[in-house]
Amino acid sequence: MEKKVSPVKQLIYIVIGNIILAASVAYLVLPNNILSGGVAGVAVALQPVFPIDPVWVIDGLTIGLFVVGAIFLGKRFALKTILSSIIYPMLITLFSWTVTLFPAGTFALDPIIASGFAGVGMGVGLGLVFRVDASTGGMDILALLVHKYLKLNEGKSVMIIDILTVLLGLYTYGLQDALVGVLSVVVSGVMINRMIMLGSQAAMNVMIISDQWSAIRHELMEALDRGVTLLEAKGGYKEEFRPVVMCVIMQQQYPELERLVNAIDPHAFMIVNNVHSVHGEGFSRGLVQ
Repeated sequence: MEKKVSPVKQLIYIVIGNIILAASVAYLVLPNNILSGGVAGVAVALQPVFPIDPVWVIDGLTIGLFVVGAIFLGKRFALKTILSSIIYPMLITLFSWTVTLFPAGTFALDPIIASGFAGVGMGVGLGLVFRVDASTGGMDILALLVHKYLKLNEGKSVMIIDILTVLLGLYTYGLQDALVGVLSVVVSGVMINRMIMLGSQAAMNVMIISDQWSAIRHELMEALDRGVTLLEAKGGYKEEFRPVVMCVIMQQQYPELERLVNAIDPHAFMIVNNVHSVHGEGFSRGLVQ
């Protein structure tokens, strides 16, 4: 069974995610004019053309896109997002104000460093919020629309929207700044997927083809204490039917599995794939909904 989280824990995920996201924007993105994607990236990209305080642009876009999300993503989504749409602008405003309390240039960093760490922070923040099927508001609502209608995972969806946002700043800031922004987008997308999958059991799916399939099946069940599935397969050359032993194991069990199989049949044909998430008997899934 998938783990469920209580409404209180969901709120905690949303609040902590917004805090991390807002801090990343206020302390890294805005002081260094990083074309990071999201509403912050749009605000930075438009600043040379429309000299409006980026904080006000972020606040306005967050509220406007919340309305779009409420219409297309449904009432349940809107209820989970309204908290973010309220506290995110407030946090951006608060954190941006605290920046002014420090000496000028305190948060001015090398663009590559600022972009990389901003991507980490924003990815962690967004990932925490996405884990409970909510949103921080803003441009990630468009990403969730891409996820819903084009069936792409959340990380890739955010990456697409953010890259389009970065391209918006290509004209006003030039190629180098746009490429620095792409770095932030890529790092953010990776971190979103990492956070969404955080706690999932790392596993491997092994498929074994051998004339000694019965002995291999027995050893996997007895020595590794893993269940197996027998798949009926037909060879393409001799057109002979033989069972394929499929077994899902924890990653740390693979060396022992390989040793057992080689001891029984050194010529066994094995196909090994990493599994991003597995749940059911013998495994626990940390992904929360």
